[in-house]
Amino acid sequence: MTLPDSHAGHGHPGTSAIAALSRRAMVTLPVAAMAAGQMTSAAAQPAAAQGAGRAARTVAYVGSRTTAEREGEGKGIEVYEVGPHGTGWTLLQTVELDNPTFLAVDHTRRFLYAVHGDFTYASAYRIDPDTGRLTALGTQETGGRNPAHLAVDPSNRFLVVANHSSGSVATLPLRKDGSLGPVADLLSLPGEPGPHRTDQTGSKPHQVPFSPDGRFIVVPDKGLDRIFTLTLDATSGKLSLGPVPSVATREMAGPRHIAFHPRRPFAYTIDELRSTVTVYRHTGRGALAAVQILSSTESTMTGDSRGGEIAVSPDGRFVYASNRSGAGDSSPGGPEPDTLGVFAVSAGTGMLRPVGWTSTEGIRPRFFCFGPDGHRLFAANERSHTIVPFDVDRTSGTLRRAGEVVETGSPVCVLFVRLDHQGA
Repeated sequence: MTLPDSHAGHGHPGTSAIAALSRRAMVTLPVAAMAAGQMTSAAAQPAAAQGAGRAARTVAYVGSRTTAEREGEGKGIEVYEVGPHGTGWTLLQTVELDNPTFLAVDHTRRFLYAVHGDFTYASAYRIDPDTGRLTALGTQETGGRNPAHLAVDPSNRFLVVANHSSGSVATLPLRKDGSLGPVADLLSLPGEPGPHRTDQTGSKPHQVPFSPDGRFIVVPDKGLDRIFTLTLDATSGKLSLGPVPSVATREMAGPRHIAFHPRRPFAYTIDELRSTVTVYRHTGRGALAAVQILSSTESTMTGDSRGGEIAVSPDGRFVYASNRSGAGDSSPGGPEPDTLGVFAVSAGTGMLRPVGWTSTEGIRPRFFCFGPDGHRLFAANERSHTIVPFDVDRTSGTLRRAGEVVETGSPVCVLFVRLDHQGA
């Protein structure tokens, strides 16, 4: 296979490095029985029996921070086989990379993509349909610095990337062999920076999810205190501002991530700088209207804190938000464990009521997610190098520690993929 052109500089791997990466990606490490913890993306599905009586396998891909500048202790992407309910992990492979900080798969689940925080590129991998192991397909520049999030468009033709430090959103074509083409379009986000002297020096898009109907890309911009709505031409990859281009947030909120209700027109942001959760109603034109703001931390939390991740339970009854102690990534956090806030959702209005807060039993939960069946939640504690599982009470929404902790260096993203040979 011909790999995409590679580029030297800016921490970008050269041709020889890509060849070595491809070789490493095909090496199976000694099988190690891992603790019963697990994590999943919101889109993960329960494993189910597939033809000829063979059960589908579920694989977890764990991205990490690896560089000394981030005090990373990860190695790259770790590949685990996990049980259908997220109760056991077996390490299959480690792909050594710099800062694969967010992961996504295409809609056929044949290819995996990663963005590399603090660098300038994304990488592509073929997923072995039987084992889940990865084979490198090369890298591609994203047109900006510090890509923080990525998403595959509904047509499965483009990868959308948020260049956090450059204030831009990029599209990269997905080739038939799964590799990435050069940037198709690059859109800079307009607006005035917020008042925070160090974290709002310009546009800082942090996430690029698609709206539930797939018509819009919704972009929380931490630097501009705005949430943008973009449209994508699925033929050319061109990006445009939507009919309602953006909505302003509260000053110095620093919106980081957004999560949508599975059935109702409600959306929820975790606001990094103020440690708040904002509730929005959204319309078919992509407009967002704020209706409520709550603290993501409990009232007795008097120290510095930054919001991390937000998710809506699969049944839409509860919202969860993570809190990271300290004044940003440069601070150590702690010494007490950080928390997950639990909020009950009003079915009529989408507004939230605090249920309680649970310790993540670790420091800096940059990421958390539900397990494959939605009955467990997994908190990835970046600074304490653990993934901690919790059972979710489906009636009250509360969390209870369950299962064993997975120990892994600086975890910052987890993605579950069911290997059922779709699209093969």
